[in-house]
Amino acid sequence: MRRHRFIYLMVLVVAVASWGMILTASGQDKPAAIEIVQAVIGTGVENLEPTGVAETFPTSTEKVFCFLEAKNIPKDKEVTFVWSMGDKEMLKFSTSLKAGARWRTYASKNLYGTKGDWKVEIKDAGGAVLKEVKFKVE
Repeated sequence: MRRHRFIYLMVLVVAVASWGMILTASGQDKPAAIEIVQAVIGTGVENLEPTGVAETFPTSTEKVFCFLEAKNIPKDKEVTFVWSMGDKEMLKFSTSLKAGARWRTYASKNLYGTKGDWKVEIKDAGGAVLKEVKFKVE
């Protein structure tokens, strides 16, 4: 009787382990990707919320902020804000998103009255673009 229990237990262990391998191979156990809830350009950030959000800014605007809100962050991740005017990269700024249900952060850029079409690419540590935000200075 003990031998039958042992064999039954071993079969159960192998079955559970096999099921775990099937889930892993099919990708069913992978955590959900980060969800970008909001990525906007504004003239400030107050109480962890963007202010002065717009798509066009006058040349008198000294500084703008790229505000990012993400959710469902499975583990701590680094993101990089890449600021470009036209095809010219102007600034890179990296920061961390902490694991959790929601994280808000921002990066800022002094414009120095530079007219043109701007964009901010928010990239993951591997360089993949998570979100792109465009704005204009005129």
